Amino acid sequence: MIALAAIFAAMTLNAQNEVQPYFTVDELPDLIKCLPAPPAFDSPEFANDMMRFAWGKQQRLDPERAEIAKRDAVWSYEALLAEFDVPFGLHMSPEDTPEIWKLMVTSMTTTDAMRVAPKAYYHRQRPFERFQDKMLTDEEAELTGEGSYPSGHTMRGWTAALLLAEINPAAADTIFARGWMYGESRVIVGAHWQSDVDASRVAASIAVCALHGSPEFREQMARAQAEYLEMTGHQSNIDDVVAPAAPASSQSYRLDGVMATEDTRGIIIQDGKKVLRN
Repeated sequence: MIALAAIFAAMTLNAQNEVQPYFTVDELPDLIKCLPAPPAFDSPEFANDMMRFAWGKQQRLDPERAEIAKRDAVWSYEALLAEFDVPFGLHMSPEDTPEIWKLMVTSMTTTDAMRVAPKAYYHRQRPFERFQDKMLTDEEAELTGEGSYPSGHTMRGWTAALLLAEINPAAADTIFARGWMYGESRVIVGAHWQSDVDASRVAASIAVCALHGSPEFREQMARAQAEYLEMTGHQSNIDDVVAPAAPASSQSYRLDGVMATEDTRGIIIQDGKKVLRN
């Protein structure tokens, strides 16, 4: 039954995106065999899940962080990649970056199917279900009864971060910082436990490692890297600098894509460069 569900999910994803995956789901690592079972409800690990659930609800009180979490909940490649435009340093679209777009969509279509079998096998109850709580994104009706382990959103977001960092390794720190936030958003909205998110980042790493076994993937990655070089004029030469607050006329963004202000501190993207504001 699990195998049938995985095959159906893969067929559905392929039809939606009209792409040929690099591997069938049966050719990819089995996450049921790769990952540990989710924590039992009486384990120390689940105690941490409970604390992180409370942390997530506290994060909802920050309007900006809550809005990011809502954006991260949108299940589409377009919405996901739009969140990485600023950290990656390039706007991605089928028209503007066809080779990068093809790599990302084909890769995620391939790896998305890996989550189906463990979700059905473990059928873990989601946080909002266990506590009969309200989600930030009002998705209770859609997600009730669907297993939470592993997190499909987190797996997709971390897969995207791994691939984009391979195309532009100089921006890897900002790309991974945004990818990390993407997973945390699943805890904040109440869709997943922290242990779901943690396992999903490992699952994404397993998936991307498997992708590198495909000659077609490696060829498309080379084309994506060449397209990045052609469009930017450099392969990976975004420099880290330490700078004071930027003047008001400068184009500056936080890692989540929001326009930075003079009071913003930490790593920002300013005029195409990573800037550390102390």
